[in-house]
Amino acid sequence: MDNRAGEMQVFVAVAETGSFSEAARRLMMTPSTISKLVARLEERLGVQLVERSTRRLSLTAEGRLYHERATRMLHDLDTLERDLATGSASERGTVRINASVAFGTLAIEPLLPSFWDAHPAIVIDLSLSDAMTDPYLERTDIAFRVGGLRDSSLTARVIGRARRLIVASPAYLARAGTPRRVDDLRRHNCLGFNFQRAQPVWPMRTGGRIIDRMVTGNLLANNGETVRRLAVAGAGLARLGEYHVREDLAAGRLVEVLADHGVGDEEQVAALYLGGRRVPKRTRAVLDFLVPRLRSFLSAPKTEYSQ
Repeated sequence: MDNRAGEMQVFVAVAETGSFSEAARRLMMTPSTISKLVARLEERLGVQLVERSTRRLSLTAEGRLYHERATRMLHDLDTLERDLATGSASERGTVRINASVAFGTLAIEPLLPSFWDAHPAIVIDLSLSDAMTDPYLERTDIAFRVGGLRDSSLTARVIGRARRLIVASPAYLARAGTPRRVDDLRRHNCLGFNFQRAQPVWPMRTGGRIIDRMVTGNLLANNGETVRRLAVAGAGLARLGEYHVREDLAAGRLVEVLADHGVGDEEQVAALYLGGRRVPKRTRAVLDFLVPRLRSFLSAPKTEYSQ
């Protein structure tokens, strides 16, 4: 294993004490080990660093250059480690968050002003996308995920569960009719998604059985917000998270249909983050602030909006 930093520490001690024995006492090593390490360093570099005599060691020109540069590099290394340790233990710095467009807009964004009141030195780098990104590749500190979690070495903190509803605007239902049975979906325009993981099926219950009903429509979008807006505009039926359409349902812009044919269609919501028990204090501050409030957001009292 490459241990050039350790070799530098040994050489600096030799240069500063002028003696293998004194350097050995300082570093709690044996003089023979110190001598062998310096000899190995000289062999690797191909130059003589130390003039050896019976009275005192002295540095060659190359040795003085190596001592100067090694001292500077070891100081920089100490400074780097101290800065990192101090930064991870303080509630300051940048925390990168990734979430879906709807969850980020409706659940996370409204909490940020209060978060900054409590933690003014933390910068939130918020990226919203319904595409499933890799937290490692995207250098994400916290990823909020709606749906099943893939096997991962990331730590997960479960927030709650989100119901999915089939909704449409009153105008669309007046024009196309309200579906009463699962088979009615065949004649409706069902707005969908173009994700790689998305499937053109809606799980439904009919006659006591659960089936995957194939659906079709004239829209495939890469985010739920586009689907929601077009459902409000009367383009067709949409299957979306309850939290996503909560305000539209309350205002009457959308209504739920086929509620009795649901199959307990819920998705887990969780926060994934790097670091485990060694998570930086700034990241833990974000998690500790957001997670309980997001749990309250998801568990808000449900109201029936069915037709």
